[in-house]
Amino acid sequence: MPRFRDLCHNCRPSDAPRVPERKLRERSVDPAALEMLEKAKQIGVDTAYDRVVAQQPQCKFGYEGICCRVCAMGPCRIKDGDGPESKGICGANAYTIVARNIVRLIAAGTSAHSDHGRHIAKVLLHSAEGHAPDYKIADADKLMSVAKKVGLDIEGKSIEEVTKEVAIAALTDFGRYTDEPLTWINTFITEGRKAKFNATNIMPSSIDGSITGLLHQTHIGVDTDPVNIIFGGLKTALSDLNGCSLSTDLTDILFGTPRPVVTEANLAVLEKDKVNIVVHGHNPLLSQMVVKAAREMEAEAKKAGATGIGLSGICCTGNEVLVREGVQIASNFASQELAIMTGAVDVMVVDVQCIMPGLRAVSECFDTKIVTTMPISKIPGSYHFAFDEEHAVESAKAIIRLAIDTFKERQGKQVDIPQIKNKVTAGFSMEALKEIFGCVNPEEPLQVLADALDSGEIKGIAYLIGCNNLKVMQDDTHLKIAMELVKNDVLVICGGCSAQTFAKYGLLTSEAAEQYAGEGLKKFLNRLNEAAGDKLDEKLPLMFHTGSCVDYSRGARLANELATLMGIDMPKLPFVVSAPEAMSEKAVAIGCYWLALGIPVHVGVLPPIEGSDLVYGVATQIASDVFGGYFIFEVDGNVAAKKILNALEYRTWKLGVHKQTAEKFETSLCQGY
Repeated sequence: MPRFRDLCHNCRPSDAPRVPERKLRERSVDPAALEMLEKAKQIGVDTAYDRVVAQQPQCKFGYEGICCRVCAMGPCRIKDGDGPESKGICGANAYTIVARNIVRLIAAGTSAHSDHGRHIAKVLLHSAEGHAPDYKIADADKLMSVAKKVGLDIEGKSIEEVTKEVAIAALTDFGRYTDEPLTWINTFITEGRKAKFNATNIMPSSIDGSITGLLHQTHIGVDTDPVNIIFGGLKTALSDLNGCSLSTDLTDILFGTPRPVVTEANLAVLEKDKVNIVVHGHNPLLSQMVVKAAREMEAEAKKAGATGIGLSGICCTGNEVLVREGVQIASNFASQELAIMTGAVDVMVVDVQCIMPGLRAVSECFDTKIVTTMPISKIPGSYHFAFDEEHAVESAKAIIRLAIDTFKERQGKQVDIPQIKNKVTAGFSMEALKEIFGCVNPEEPLQVLADALDSGEIKGIAYLIGCNNLKVMQDDTHLKIAMELVKNDVLVICGGCSAQTFAKYGLLTSEAAEQYAGEGLKKFLNRLNEAAGDKLDEKLPLMFHTGSCVDYSRGARLANELATLMGIDMPKLPFVVSAPEAMSEKAVAIGCYWLALGIPVHVGVLPPIEGSDLVYGVATQIASDVFGGYFIFEVDGNVAAKKILNALEYRTWKLGVHKQTAEKFETSLCQGY
């Protein structure tokens, strides 16, 4: 772990409680959410905000990661001391149990992201073969770019032929039986990272093989070495990065590469007189068709007495259609039940991941239809429209007609929509960022960012990502960290539910940039605005929204390409990642692949590893020596922001010293970190 100028910065979190105000039900700073929570109290509807309070205090053994349920002899709960109670029935130590528990979260998170990517790849393949007629190639340039990047020969081949080869290349990454590295990450990580991953034997060759191998490794009676288990976890986390990367690329090919779009966010995007359809989850394959079909069916909605069809999103399905289609955001993860409580949602279409089972009970009180679409994700009592890629638009139209019929039924019933929403500018893909930076430097767009870092105009780059977690106040930590960073001239990019937090609060606007950015950051953004001129419909926002959680691969590519341009490996780059409200298994996999890439990762909710000082020390200290990245665990948002700024300061200072030394002695830049 680096030695910071701030001597208060160490590997342990502050004394802030792990679950602040654990008996407080109103666990949000979003005024729209608070208004709906008051309504829930008045009418006696339970939500996640009630259930999290009912769960307190949560199990200390589980919280610290020292409850083992790997086999049926348990669960085993490990206690301090040297007696038989200090080990599991099989003899496993606390460090083995903690390590196994945490990497099994990585395996589950990787499976979720990668299964998403596999689904996209199959649809791309079937579209090329003519079996999915509703899906067309939206970005042929991206198709050709990806094909070249992954080493395919495209000379003289048709769009369909190239599409098929790209899809097969992606599907090959799932089940490769040779030792070749995974194609997608091997094409964009720095040479230094390739060498590091090969030297530590964590470069994966198969996504499915990594997951299977890790689950086997953590079976009872297999691996008990916590360090070896952690290395297996990191290998699987890199498979997660690969799954995310191919998913992002293939989704761009199918539906278009995001460019800046302007829309709105928060519950007031729902309108009483419209047929309101909310898309929720993480897979855009059907939601894109719902958007397409809705635009063709406005007349049917108006015939039913509505003023039109209102589309909005929650979680990453919402982000997918936001950054490509400008669809509005209703809310983020923690408030999904509250959107239904407005009484204005006719249909909520859900696919996979982050969908609360509690939606069904709330929907019964407000006549909202919950529509599930995926065979692995069903909710008892809901409607199920099986996703069929051969008839995707037909399925989407059936869902919209159900929403229109529901709209007719709710006429005359009470609707309570908090009148809170804000403008949003989003859609900053890697291609979009390069186009913007290229207005200043057409030859080498990212040099603009490198120069701003070298001059100190920008104090570093922070990627704010991740979930909501009701152990802490919804949105609060996201906001505290972001506001402190931008004030101190840190360029913030964002994605996932974190970006939806900033969208709800009006921070993804040029007005916010003018109001909250530090002088250096403001100067940087203004220079880009002046250069881009008429190419931008709106001036650049305070923070750049990159998309869904699989799209964190965009940030990884930005960091890798920037490091390569600057002649350094990732551990030298003044770049940090923060997940202020990490919640899902996917978040564990994401944090670990960033650590392996060499980036400090802040997590604002303590993961279940405090039961082993050894594992905790590896995550927060030893990892820095091996990979350059490490975890910063801190619940308090203000303290977390300070630690993030410390990490950036250390990297900019050390990089500056190395550059000065190289210039003074006319040598190449030191690559040690």
